[in-house]
Order: sequence, then structure tokens, then C-alpha cells
Amino acid sequence: MDFLQLVKDRYSCKKFNGEPVAQEVLDQILEAGRLAPTAKNLQEQRIYVLQSPGALAKMDKVCPCRYGATTVLAIAYDKSEQFTLPGGKYTTGAEDAAIVATHMMLAAASLGVDSCWINYYNPEEAMVELGLPDHEDLLLFLDLGYKAEGAEPLPNHGKRKNIGETVKYL
Repeated sequence: MDFLQLVKDRYSCKKFNGEPVAQEVLDQILEAGRLAPTAKNLQEQRIYVLQSPGALAKMDKVCPCRYGATTVLAIAYDKSEQFTLPGGKYTTGAEDAAIVATHMMLAAASLGVDSCWINYYNPEEAMVELGLPDHEDLLLFLDLGYKAEGAEPLPNHGKRKNIGETVKYL
């Protein structure tokens, strides 16, 4: 599939059919994340695969947005390994983890796996519930699975600003 078509067709699936993602497919999605670029190649991302009933119940306890996905990736980053930009004010952990998540989300789409990027949860509560270490920050959950019958993009999915509103040449 053409990359731009894949990007146009991919949407945040909010209704999964409960079919599990095969391990070999999940491995390819995780590999796409491993290969994603990070600042100074520090690779501070930490990916937690939630598939067991217990792990998914923990996610459900802190987030109402699993939508029946059978696999959820909790994407965090190690704060002690992130790059600090010149000036000392900004770090790259969140942006690097977002790049990793985007690679995995698009890899999933290329493999016929639907996804939903979730950031509707209290990060501190989720970190405690999942037992993540204090030196990490949880950035997002990525639901993975296969769309249920009747699942479709939200009505505003295809609405985009004119490129001139978001791109400026200097």
C-alpha cells in the first residue's frame, strides 16, 4: 500500500472485535518501534505489552478507553536516559516515545491491525497501578486489535486544515 494512502486510511479505532493479535504480527509492530529514531539514539522508550486478563484489568481500572482491544501497549520512557537540549530547559523523552509510538501505530496499520492512541488517563495513577518504576514516565497507551463490525472513523476524521494554515516557509 502507498504510504500516504495508509496514513489517510488509518483512524483511531474505538470498537475492537476481541480477536487477538498474533505474536508474529505483534513482534513486527514492536520491531518498528525498536527501529524508530530517538535523540542521540538513546532509545529511552520502554514498551509494556498488556495482554493478560490481569494486565488488561489494571489498564481498565485507570482508563476507560480500551474499547475491547486484546493488546495494549503502555509506552513510557526512562527519564534518566533522555537527552537534554542545549539550554537545559527541555528534554526529549516524551517526543522520542511519541516517535516510537507513531512508528508502531503505522506499522500496525500496514499489517492490517487497527489501533487507538490513548492519552485519557491520569499518568500517576496508571504508573502506580501498572507498577512502573519512578524513573519512568508513562506517555500513552496504544490499543491494538481488529475493528469490530460497524467500527468506523469519527465524523471529523477526514477534516484537515488547508496546508497553508499549518506550513510556513521562512
